[in-house]
Amino acid sequence: MKSGRFHIAGCLTWNHPARRTAISQPRCRLYLITPPAIQDYRQWVATLESALDAGDVACLQIRLKNMDDDAMARVIDVLRPPAQQRGVAVLLNDHPELAFETGCDGVHIGQEDGPYAQARKAVGPDKIVGVTCHNSRHLAMDAGEKGADYVAFGTFYHTDTKQVEHHADPEILEWWSQVFTVPCVAIGGITVDNARPLKQAGADFLAVSGGVWNHPDGPAAAVAAFNKILGE
Repeated sequence: MKSGRFHIAGCLTWNHPARRTAISQPRCRLYLITPPAIQDYRQWVATLESALDAGDVACLQIRLKNMDDDAMARVIDVLRPPAQQRGVAVLLNDHPELAFETGCDGVHIGQEDGPYAQARKAVGPDKIVGVTCHNSRHLAMDAGEKGADYVAFGTFYHTDTKQVEHHADPEILEWWSQVFTVPCVAIGGITVDNARPLKQAGADFLAVSGGVWNHPDGPAAAVAAFNKILGE
C-alpha cells in the first residue's frame, strides 16, 4: 500500500516558488549541502554559482555550524538569491523560524531539532519540510504519515562532515521506493565514485557536500559528473 501525505509519481521537482510539482517519470537528482564552514561567504558565492551552472541541482541546503541567527541570516541573504534564480530550492538546516523569516523554500530537521508539527507551523503549509530518519523504517513512516515532503536516510558511507552515529544500507532505499510515494534522500559520504548503488536502489535525491566541494577537479566538475551518473 502506498502511504504518505502527498501521492506523487516519481519524485518532487523543486522549482522556486512552487513546492510540489509532479513529474511523469522518476529521476534521481542532486541535493547540494553547503560545507559546514565557509571562510568568506561573499567570495564563496562564486564557487556556488559555478557549481549550480554545471548541471541539474534540485536543492541547496544551507548547513552552517556555530553561527548565531543574525550571522546566519546574513549568509542566507547572499547564498539564497543565486540558487533561487536558477530554480534551485533553498532549505535551511535546523532552524524553521529563521528559514521562514529569510525567504528560504523550506527547512530540513533532524530528530533532535523538534517535532515535525512545530517545523510545519513555523514555515507554513507551502514550504518544504524534510526529516532525517537515519536508518529507521519506523521514523520514516512516521514522518511520511505526518506530512514530511521527503525523508532522509543515512549515513551510507564514511563522511568527515559530521560525527556518524547511524549507518544505513541501500536496501532501505529500495524498500521505501517500492512501498511509499514520499520522496527519499540518501545522505552521507556520497561521491561520484559511490553514487550509483544508491541511485539504483531507488533514491530520489542524493545529498552531497564534500563529494562536490572537495572534488579534485573542482565543484563544477563534480556536479557535471554526478549529473552524468544520475542521467544514465
